[in-house]
Amino acid sequence: MKSIVLSSVVVAVLVFSGCSSKEPSVDASSGANSGMGNESAKGSMNGETSEMRIARLEKQFSSVYFDFDKFDIRADMQSKVSDSATLAKTEAKDLTIKLEGNCDEWGSDEYNFALGLKRSESVKKSLIASGVDASKITMVSYGESNPVCTEKTKDCWSKNRRVDYKLLP
Repeated sequence: MKSIVLSSVVVAVLVFSGCSSKEPSVDASSGANSGMGNESAKGSMNGETSEMRIARLEKQFSSVYFDFDKFDIRADMQSKVSDSATLAKTEAKDLTIKLEGNCDEWGSDEYNFALGLKRSESVKKSLIASGVDASKITMVSYGESNPVCTEKTKDCWSKNRRVDYKLLP
């Protein structure tokens, strides 16, 4: 008897609440560039879409390469990180930077995912030290799952030990 009463109450609540008949409203006052910085608005006026702008800026960021089994930024990579920090603070200041840590195929999957994250963290710390807003940086590790080279040579493996930059709106 209790289950019949409970079921009846649930059905009654559902029937009386019903579905909303209102159509969702769209705020007509917000344009396509709402929430974007001046850089995006300028790009749109020049015919450059936000996707085109992001692709153009991403090409200006240089990958940071690491030594075997290391996550400290090499001396020859410092200028690339510094240039990326300048770009992040100027032309890409309204975008989020995703740092993608990568490794060569040596080591276990777990080890390489951890190493890729440490590499991303090193680049993040360097960008922050150069004045980039920490809230604009995210990190991910792909471990060995995102190689740019698949040959079994030392030169090829060195190309896979890197942090790449991706820009997000």
